[in-house]
Amino acid sequence: APLRVSAVLLGALAGTARAGQEQVNPIGKVLQLMSDLSSKVIKEGEDAQRVYSEFAEWCEERSKELSYEIKTGKSEVSELKATIDQEVATIGSLEARLEQLSGELATDEADLKAATEIRTTENAEFVASEKELTETIDTLQRAIGILEREM
Repeated sequence: APLRVSAVLLGALAGTARAGQEQVNPIGKVLQLMSDLSSKVIKEGEDAQRVYSEFAEWCEERSKELSYEIKTGKSEVSELKATIDQEVATIGSLEARLEQLSGELATDEADLKAATEIRTTENAEFVASEKELTETIDTLQRAIGILEREM
Protein backbone atom coordinates (compact mmCIF):
# COMPACT_ATOMS: atom_id res chain seq x y z
CA ALA A 1 0.00 0.00 0.00
CA PRO A 2 2.79 2.57 0.79
CA LEU A 3 4.33 1.84 -2.61
CA ARG A 4 1.05 2.56 -4.38
CA VAL A 5 0.63 5.86 -2.54
CA SER A 6 4.19 6.77 -3.52
CA ALA A 7 3.51 5.84 -7.14
CA VAL A 8 0.33 7.99 -7.24
CA LEU A 9 2.14 10.87 -5.57
CA LEU A 10 5.02 10.53 -8.03
CA GLY A 11 2.61 10.50 -10.94
CA ALA A 12 0.91 13.65 -9.70
CA LEU A 13 4.21 15.41 -9.16
CA ALA A 14 5.49 14.28 -12.55
CA GLY A 15 2.42 15.79 -14.19
CA THR A 16 3.04 19.05 -12.36
CA ALA A 17 6.71 18.97 -13.27
CA ARG A 18 5.98 18.42 -16.95
CA ALA A 19 3.55 21.28 -17.03
CA GLY A 20 6.27 23.63 -15.99
CA GLN A 21 9.33 21.71 -17.13
CA GLU A 22 11.28 24.78 -18.19
CA GLN A 23 11.12 26.20 -14.69
CA VAL A 24 11.23 23.05 -12.52
CA ASN A 25 13.86 20.90 -14.15
CA PRO A 26 15.51 19.77 -10.86
CA ILE A 27 12.13 18.61 -9.50
CA GLY A 28 11.51 16.60 -12.65
CA LYS A 29 14.93 15.03 -12.27
CA VAL A 30 14.16 14.18 -8.62
CA LEU A 31 10.82 12.72 -9.68
CA GLN A 32 12.52 10.68 -12.37
CA LEU A 33 15.07 9.40 -9.83
CA MET A 34 12.26 8.57 -7.42
CA SER A 35 10.34 6.82 -10.20
CA ASP A 36 13.47 4.82 -11.14
CA LEU A 37 14.08 4.03 -7.48
CA SER A 38 10.45 2.98 -7.06
CA SER A 39 10.75 0.67 -10.10
CA LYS A 40 14.00 -0.72 -8.78
CA VAL A 41 12.50 -1.33 -5.31
CA ILE A 42 9.44 -2.99 -6.86
CA LYS A 43 11.68 -5.19 -9.06
CA GLU A 44 13.85 -6.11 -6.06
CA GLY A 45 10.70 -6.89 -4.07
CA GLU A 46 9.45 -9.15 -6.88
CA ASP A 47 12.87 -10.84 -7.07
CA ALA A 48 12.88 -11.29 -3.29
CA GLN A 49 9.35 -12.71 -3.45
CA ARG A 50 10.43 -15.14 -6.19
CA VAL A 51 13.48 -16.25 -4.16
CA TYR A 52 11.30 -16.56 -1.07
CA SER A 53 8.74 -18.62 -3.00
CA GLU A 54 11.47 -20.93 -4.33
CA PHE A 55 12.95 -21.29 -0.85
CA ALA A 56 9.53 -21.93 0.67
CA GLU A 57 8.85 -24.58 -1.97
CA TRP A 58 12.24 -26.17 -1.30
CA CYS A 59 11.50 -26.12 2.45
CA GLU A 60 8.13 -27.75 1.87
CA GLU A 61 9.64 -30.49 -0.32
CA ARG A 62 12.46 -31.07 2.16
CA SER A 63 9.93 -31.22 4.99
CA LYS A 64 7.96 -33.88 3.11
CA GLU A 65 11.15 -35.83 2.40
CA LEU A 66 12.25 -35.68 6.03
CA SER A 67 8.78 -36.63 7.20
CA TYR A 68 8.86 -39.67 4.91
CA GLU A 69 12.38 -40.55 6.09
CA ILE A 70 11.29 -40.26 9.73
CA LYS A 71 8.23 -42.41 9.10
CA THR A 72 10.37 -44.97 7.25
CA GLY A 73 12.99 -44.85 10.02
CA LYS A 74 10.37 -45.44 12.70
CA SER A 75 9.02 -48.36 10.72
CA GLU A 76 12.52 -49.80 10.38
CA VAL A 77 13.11 -49.30 14.10
CA SER A 78 9.99 -51.29 14.99
CA GLU A 79 10.92 -54.02 12.50
CA LEU A 80 14.45 -54.20 13.90
CA LYS A 81 13.13 -54.28 17.47
CA ALA A 82 10.87 -57.20 16.51
CA THR A 83 13.83 -58.96 14.89
CA ILE A 84 15.96 -58.35 17.98
CA ASP A 85 13.21 -59.74 20.23
CA GLN A 86 12.88 -62.78 17.98
CA GLU A 87 16.64 -63.35 17.95
CA VAL A 88 16.83 -62.96 21.75
CA ALA A 89 14.15 -65.65 22.06
CA THR A 90 16.11 -67.84 19.63
CA ILE A 91 19.27 -67.31 21.67
CA GLY A 92 17.41 -68.32 24.82
CA SER A 93 16.10 -71.52 23.27
CA LEU A 94 19.52 -72.32 21.79
CA GLU A 95 21.21 -71.75 25.15
CA ALA A 96 18.70 -74.13 26.76
CA ARG A 97 19.40 -76.67 24.01
CA LEU A 98 23.14 -76.17 24.53
CA GLU A 99 22.77 -76.87 28.25
CA GLN A 100 20.73 -79.96 27.48
CA LEU A 101 23.32 -81.20 24.99
CA SER A 102 26.15 -80.41 27.43
CA GLY A 103 24.40 -82.56 30.03
CA GLU A 104 23.90 -85.35 27.51
CA LEU A 105 27.54 -85.06 26.46
CA ALA A 106 28.72 -85.31 30.06
CA THR A 107 26.52 -88.40 30.55
CA ASP A 108 27.79 -89.92 27.30
CA GLU A 109 31.41 -89.23 28.29
CA ALA A 110 30.83 -90.88 31.68
CA ASP A 111 29.21 -93.87 29.95
CA LEU A 112 32.12 -94.05 27.51
CA LYS A 113 34.63 -93.96 30.36
CA ALA A 114 32.78 -96.73 32.19
CA ALA A 115 32.51 -98.77 28.99
CA THR A 116 36.22 -98.24 28.32
CA GLU A 117 37.08 -99.45 31.83
CA ILE A 118 34.86 -102.51 31.33
CA ARG A 119 36.48 -103.22 27.94
CA THR A 120 39.95 -102.77 29.43
CA THR A 121 39.12 -105.21 32.23
CA GLU A 122 37.55 -107.67 29.79
CA ASN A 123 40.54 -107.33 27.47
CA ALA A 124 42.95 -108.08 30.34
CA GLU A 125 40.83 -111.13 31.28
CA PHE A 126 40.76 -112.22 27.63
CA VAL A 127 44.52 -111.85 27.26
CA ALA A 128 45.12 -113.84 30.44
CA SER A 129 42.59 -116.48 29.36
CA GLU A 130 44.07 -116.62 25.87
CA LYS A 131 47.57 -117.03 27.29
CA GLU A 132 46.37 -119.85 29.53
CA LEU A 133 44.52 -121.52 26.65
CA THR A 134 47.51 -121.11 24.35
CA GLU A 135 49.75 -122.70 27.00
CA THR A 136 47.21 -125.51 27.40
CA ILE A 137 47.08 -126.06 23.63
CA ASP A 138 50.88 -126.10 23.44
CA THR A 139 50.99 -128.60 26.31
CA LEU A 140 48.39 -130.77 24.59
CA GLN A 141 50.23 -130.62 21.26
CA ARG A 142 53.45 -131.69 22.93
CA ALA A 143 51.58 -134.46 24.72
CA ILE A 144 50.07 -135.59 21.41
CA GLY A 145 53.52 -135.49 19.83
CA ILE A 146 54.95 -137.61 22.65
CA LEU A 147 52.05 -140.08 22.42
CA GLU A 148 52.42 -140.41 18.67
CA ARG A 149 56.13 -141.14 19.00
CA GLU A 150 55.50 -143.80 21.60
CA MET A 151 52.76 -145.50 19.81
